[in-house]
Amino acid sequence: MRKVTSKKLTATLISSIGLIGISGIAMATFKANDNMAIAQNTAQITAQKTLLNFPKYQITVNSNQDGEIQPDRELTLREAIAIANGTLTLEQLSEAERNQVKPQLIARLEGSRIGFNLPSDRTTIKLRKALPDISSPYLTIDGTTQAGYDANSSFAQELAIPQPIVEITPDDGVEIFRGLTIVADDVTIRGLSIYGFNAIESVPTTTPSADIFISHQAPPPDTTQQQQPAKFSPFYDSNRPPQGVRLEANWLGITPTGKMPKQPSSFGVYLFNSTDTLIRRNRIAYHEGSGIVTSVKATGTQILENAITSNGFDGMPHGIYLEGEIANLRIKGNILCANDGSGVYLFKPKGAIAIEDNRILFNDRSTNYAAIYLMGNDHRVTNNQISNQRGAGVAIAAYPKSDRNLIRKNTFSALKGLSIDLISQRHVNTRDFITGDGINRLRDSHFRRVDTANGAINAPTFLAATFPMFTADKVNIDGNADPDTEIDLYRVTGKIDPNLPYGSLSEYLTTVKTDANGKFSASLSNLEVGDTISAIATDPQYGTSEPAFNARIVNPDLSAPELAKVDATIPACTTPPQVVQAPPPPEVIVLSVPRQIHFALDRDAISPTSAKILDRIADVLKQYPTIMITLAGHTDPRASDTYNRELGFRRSRAVRNYLMRQGIASERMTVRSLGETQRASQGNQVTDYARDRRVEIEFTDVRDVEIRFESQQEDLQLE
Repeated sequence: MRKVTSKKLTATLISSIGLIGISGIAMATFKANDNMAIAQNTAQITAQKTLLNFPKYQITVNSNQDGEIQPDRELTLREAIAIANGTLTLEQLSEAERNQVKPQLIARLEGSRIGFNLPSDRTTIKLRKALPDISSPYLTIDGTTQAGYDANSSFAQELAIPQPIVEITPDDGVEIFRGLTIVADDVTIRGLSIYGFNAIESVPTTTPSADIFISHQAPPPDTTQQQQPAKFSPFYDSNRPPQGVRLEANWLGITPTGKMPKQPSSFGVYLFNSTDTLIRRNRIAYHEGSGIVTSVKATGTQILENAITSNGFDGMPHGIYLEGEIANLRIKGNILCANDGSGVYLFKPKGAIAIEDNRILFNDRSTNYAAIYLMGNDHRVTNNQISNQRGAGVAIAAYPKSDRNLIRKNTFSALKGLSIDLISQRHVNTRDFITGDGINRLRDSHFRRVDTANGAINAPTFLAATFPMFTADKVNIDGNADPDTEIDLYRVTGKIDPNLPYGSLSEYLTTVKTDANGKFSASLSNLEVGDTISAIATDPQYGTSEPAFNARIVNPDLSAPELAKVDATIPACTTPPQVVQAPPPPEVIVLSVPRQIHFALDRDAISPTSAKILDRIADVLKQYPTIMITLAGHTDPRASDTYNRELGFRRSRAVRNYLMRQGIASERMTVRSLGETQRASQGNQVTDYARDRRVEIEFTDVRDVEIRFESQQEDLQLE
């Protein structure tokens, strides 16, 4: 199998001429013409009329085979979709196949339903070619009908997402770029495992690839049949986006056993052109690109209670990537964990969204992205738990100008950046526009309003670095901020670096308001001596500020206890239904395991000898679930710095992906590249260069116990 590169994944964002003829990334804005508006307003009537042209059947798939449509003894998924679409009639079926199709006698607005009755040992449908587009409105494809499906089970305690039984994947050696393509209204896909769909060299890279792809129907291939789209519109009048699609309880990019497939999918759900899509209680994992992607239009999308983990390891690195028209999109109740970039990343969107009640943790596994990266105006980020990020919690872009973004009542912990970072145009480094640029100074001119996110609203400043607690149950807090703003006060907990003036906003305490002069005060009874506090300010006209510098609660004599040590926790995106406690290890873990593997010249492939070494490392990681590792890729010096840095990343990612396939959770691994900057030796012999070409593995136990390990050179690969 050829490996899809990040360049190829980026190219899939550009729509093919057969679909639309414009680039979803390049299109910052567009105006819908009057005909499109009328079509959207009458969508329900149109759908009802369209539904009358389709048959309504209860169809049962009883064969996992795939191939050409033909009358035989069993009904395949390909044939079931063709029947629902109206392109395969009952007269074309054998008698045995017709027995699997029953009339759907319903009074309400509903379409055909496809269920499954597969033999228990043949529940994997291996496709020989792409399935037909789903063009039948109100069609339901329901994997929960398969015998043995347990709707009351779940792979994790945090979310109710049962394990599917029916799986859809390309056949061995077959490359297919999409699993299900939906071009009709109110289609429901439920209870399926869909994985292994990828864009490769034999498929045009401008064609978006995904497990599930949602868009209007492609226009006729003969361009003479098409009218030109109206001015300012990328669509033809007939390019109406599907409405009301529902994706529920599916596992996308991941097998029913929970393992990473040999051939990962490019993307999970690709919303190219859609409205009011519901993506609820799906497990979306192990994609080379993002788990969910929007492109041209995805207004009204609801992304609810999904587990979106371990995506973006070979391209667009985010859990959810949003661009185009996304007004009224909501992301609520999800777990966004161990994705290589941000949990949620917005790129020049049109419309405001809400991000609320999510757990966003252990992302940016190979970069320093913020947990949430916002572009645009009027977004709301509330009540999220954001933790364990090497970048900021929420970063807001300075370009394009982004204002009135409200970031309130979230909890942050274990961040290396600010909880909220308003990026300034004065900082032009690429990383500043991804992870945040650090603390802003107080606004010193009107021009700061236009060169910094959220109108450069000032962070609050406390009147003192310490506040004495004179009574047993109350302490008075005073400070300044912009006039007529609301001040959210927070307790700062977790590991606090005494060398930094800020900490993570860990626990919301209360809200007070500043007066016309910008002064605020509060009398708090929910603090103790030794606590650390911070605050943020919010003005609806400008948005939410960065955090205030920390202040501490002290005794009347200004003394305070030392900062408490933090109890270590085992990193995990989700908790299995039954938790097995590992036995306590000795105080010093002596690992009889290598700390590096080596590579051939200009290669990132893992040799058979290196694979055996990684198997030993995987066994150790399974034995000690509190150990986390950092994988640092190295090269020899015989190429440019830029090339060697990328080669180092490819090598460290290759090791991470191998260990993931051995069952090691991606949230326990961080990948980075040092290129040629830290050679193993300074010689210029082939043996010296062979030692340079390596991935170094750094072991860290979250309980701060000592780890000893050994070096090895048995897998050196000479030129």
